[in-house]
Amino acid sequence: MVIRWSWFTLLNYFFLGLFAFCTLYPFIYIAAYSLNEGIDAMQGGIHFWPRKFTLENYREIFKDTALLNAYKITLLRTVIGTLLHVSLCMLAAYALSRRKLPGRNFFTFFIFIPSIFNAGFIPLFIVLQKLGLFNTFWVYILPFLFNFFHIIIMRTFLEQLPEEMIESAKIDGYGDLRIFLRIIVPLSGPVLAVVSIFIGVFHWNDWFTGSYFVSNKDLIPVQTLLQNLLTQSEAFLNATRNNTNSGGGTTEMSMQLLRTTPESLRMAILVTATLPILCIYPFFQKHFVKGAMLGSIKG
Repeated sequence: MVIRWSWFTLLNYFFLGLFAFCTLYPFIYIAAYSLNEGIDAMQGGIHFWPRKFTLENYREIFKDTALLNAYKITLLRTVIGTLLHVSLCMLAAYALSRRKLPGRNFFTFFIFIPSIFNAGFIPLFIVLQKLGLFNTFWVYILPFLFNFFHIIIMRTFLEQLPEEMIESAKIDGYGDLRIFLRIIVPLSGPVLAVVSIFIGVFHWNDWFTGSYFVSNKDLIPVQTLLQNLLTQSEAFLNATRNNTNSGGGTTEMSMQLLRTTPESLRMAILVTATLPILCIYPFFQKHFVKGAMLGSIKG
């Protein structure tokens, strides 16, 4: 019996370690590439650590005012979008969690319909255009204020709170708004952390909105800028290959430029774009796991 448990433990650690390595290796590769000279990195062979260490890629990206502005837009939309989204969904979930709410089933079904039938990109494009949201900061916020899945997680969590607690608060003279702010919100920390992580990561990683609905360079978020750099790096590499194949070779000036290639700059931007989420997530992990379980199990 002890031997079987020992083998199981070893195999368990082995497969978990292998899975962890497969998960972490892309981040290790990207970090190593971003810390390597661009022209040297184009030769390949970089796997776990940089062959020619340099911080030039990071110096270049932080000298670019467009990148700093993109980080500002991304940070603002993540903070404002998360706060407004969580506030709206929490208010809706609290109302729907009250069994005495008139028309409770109707409102639940009404907000459930849009989550089933998606009109598609063209109707969304027309609606945002008619609302005048193109090339405005609010195109990042208003279309994402509502999410039925998040409301259901919050509603299920709130339904598990003792009804007697709310009734006693009403006896003490508390109104619905005061009960919500003084009692419900403080007790909902775990589920608020879950939804905040969901919507916060979405806002931080979203490149689609900035790519299709914003043409003003001052409103481009960092992920859209990263997508643009990806396109530029592919064009740059193709041009370099064509020049080499045609016998043009590389001049001293092009060699200097290749020390920070678009590919190496893209890797550096990718590291700086991912690092904040990786640093913030461990502080929410305990609440994340607890809130996900409480919000997904009907009491």
